[in-house]
Amino acid sequence: MPDAPTGPDPASRPPRANTVVAVLAFAGIVVSLMQTLVIPLVPQFPALLDAPPSDTTWVITATLLASAVATPVVGRLGDMYGKRRMLLASLVLLVAGSVVCGLSDSLVPMIAGRVLQGLASGVIPLGISIMRDELPAERLGSATALMSASLGVGGALGLPAAAVLVERTDWHVLFWVAAALGVLATVLVLTLVPESAVRSGGRFDLVGAAGLSVALLCLLLGISKGADWGWASPVTIGLFGTAAVVLALWGWWELRASQPLVDLRTTVRRQVLVTNLASVVFGFSMFAQSLVLPQVLQTPTVTGYGLGKSLLTVGLVMAPSGLVMMSMSPISARISRARGPKVTLMLGAVVVAAGYGLGTVLISAVWHLVLVSSVIGAGIGLAYGAMPALIMAAVPVSETAAANSLNTLMRAIGTSVSSAVAGVILAQMTLTFGALTVPSQDAFRVILAIGCAAALVALACAAFLPGRRPASAAGASPDRAPAGAAA
Repeated sequence: MPDAPTGPDPASRPPRANTVVAVLAFAGIVVSLMQTLVIPLVPQFPALLDAPPSDTTWVITATLLASAVATPVVGRLGDMYGKRRMLLASLVLLVAGSVVCGLSDSLVPMIAGRVLQGLASGVIPLGISIMRDELPAERLGSATALMSASLGVGGALGLPAAAVLVERTDWHVLFWVAAALGVLATVLVLTLVPESAVRSGGRFDLVGAAGLSVALLCLLLGISKGADWGWASPVTIGLFGTAAVVLALWGWWELRASQPLVDLRTTVRRQVLVTNLASVVFGFSMFAQSLVLPQVLQTPTVTGYGLGKSLLTVGLVMAPSGLVMMSMSPISARISRARGPKVTLMLGAVVVAAGYGLGTVLISAVWHLVLVSSVIGAGIGLAYGAMPALIMAAVPVSETAAANSLNTLMRAIGTSVSSAVAGVILAQMTLTFGALTVPSQDAFRVILAIGCAAALVALACAAFLPGRRPASAAGASPDRAPAGAAA
């Protein structure tokens, strides 16, 4: 009797899963590089682009606004028409934006290129959602933790690389390198990542997308420009008021739409709602160190507390935090499997709070800052690994990309608020040394203390999550297909 046909050799599956994880994580790191790529150029943009400093800040602001608008929209489109398809579209936009920036010598095309780069920000939530569809359940926790951590990893590693390129080459090379990395990521995704069969179909909610986009643009524009325009100015108040009114109308529409952009009934489930609230606070807390530690390192030594280091040194000091964040991904998944992602998120909050607490007293030497940033990076790696598991355990498989995109958006809002709060503190608490005016050491310590408090608020939020649920259950529930069912 002939042997019965057999399926694929199980031993051949892990390399396939490893390949998918590696390619998606690489794509996430490439996109996150865009967050720090231009930091070495910010002080030079007025001269490079022949524009006043108040206008060149739009090079940063435009990317933030485009990212906020694109992330939830692309996530929903991914659920409807294919996550890999939208991932490829996002990478193409990244390459196009990098090419436009590489060819730019004036402000308007540079802003246009940065908008295109910002539109690619949906890559990370799309990658997490593809993993849920394609990977076996036992691999999902560590893979999504790594993908989620890529947001911080790319940012931490991008700064020293960008500093080296700026010091040794023409500044346009930064963007050509970004374009090359984007092309490589696109080719790898095209050839090695399968398209998910899990799609929700239906009609796209244009009204919901437009309403959420207007609300986010008004909110984030007010937050990012409030310090320049004045927090009590008619423009800033008008933006915040418009955001509130449009957001209320948007919520009314989404609750009545048959196929909403964001399913608010799912979003208000305790596990999803509390995780998103914690994400806002973690976004705030994560970015606080990025604002303080580089300034401490670059503040002149004449102040008595500044370390007077170069931008390259700043990048090298911050880089270990990205490596630590990546190394914590498997640990985060292991804890979530054993104790549940709620415990992992709470542990991450405690570690971040400890890191900021150290920063309030250890701020006078380079090794102090390496230690502080690494401890904070460890906590963020733990927490960011738990968030996708919490979200995916509470939403239908057909809404994975939209839910993860909303969670990513929450982090971005927290980051924007952190930047605004820190900017106000640094502008108000200053010291003058001759012709030099710089933030005081107390200003740095206040921001670090606020970061510590924010982490403790995240801890309190996480305490309201439902009880233990192992991460391995994240892909399966009575109303959802198990993770890997589409593989």
